[in-house]
Amino acid sequence: NFYSSFCRRLLDTEDELSDIQSDSVPLEVRDWLASTFTREMGIVKRRPEEKPKFRSIVHAVQAGIFVERMYRRTSSMVGLAYPAEVIVTFKDVDKWSFDVFALNEASGEHSLKFMMYELFTRYDLLNRFKIPVPNLITFAETLEVGYSKYKNPYHNLIHAADVTQTVHYIMIHTGIMHWLTELEILAMIFAAAIHDYEHTGTTNNFHIQTRSDVAILYNDRSVLENHHVSAAYRLMQEEEMNILANLTKDDWRELRSLVIEMVLSTDMSGHFQQIKTMRHTLQQAEG
Repeated sequence: NFYSSFCRRLLDTEDELSDIQSDSVPLEVRDWLASTFTREMGIVKRRPEEKPKFRSIVHAVQAGIFVERMYRRTSSMVGLAYPAEVIVTFKDVDKWSFDVFALNEASGEHSLKFMMYELFTRYDLLNRFKIPVPNLITFAETLEVGYSKYKNPYHNLIHAADVTQTVHYIMIHTGIMHWLTELEILAMIFAAAIHDYEHTGTTNNFHIQTRSDVAILYNDRSVLENHHVSAAYRLMQEEEMNILANLTKDDWRELRSLVIEMVLSTDMSGHFQQIKTMRHTLQQAEG
């Protein structure tokens, strides 16, 4: 099916550091690759039995979720007011070629805020989980401030908006959306939005080697990824930014568990193991 084919295309790329010929790659580059993409410096490898798997029964998200709401949203009475240029850019939000830079310019450098509001609305998450619109807007704007904290040229609010839109694209074009609960969809979009919050622009290994405060705090394990989740959740301790205030206790705990798992999985030192796990899963499906 499309999902399996999509995964195979992702896995066709080389994924083993051992495949890199020593005579073709400078020593400094190989050292950087090893420190970034493998679990060194005492970081424990994920146990073999800890494999990602679909956790829910089929939950088909109805096509009505995607009913056009653009022009109604231009009224501030129903939520976030959309400038005309933003409405134009969102016509391509379901496409791989979506121009996040155009959105950022059209929105006055608030691409993450508008992307979060757009997708929370499209998937009916505001209504389903009773998320207060003022809280979402305040939370998103504060995220944008944090993404700009270190003037990071890559891990910034544009990158966060880009990744969030990419998650949306993958969900609707692979069909995986129909295998996820509404809570899991919320977790995916939320995790994408916060996944690099307050990124310093340096690697985990840099933090470990320099014995930075965050490395000491998180014991050298997925240092930045732990910070992204923790700092984002700390924002929601403030009432005006608590977008999860109306979740049930069980939903809150499950969402938090999912978000932590997703964001920590963006630690590049675990990506090769993830690729191996996906390959193994695909081979089992074919067998």
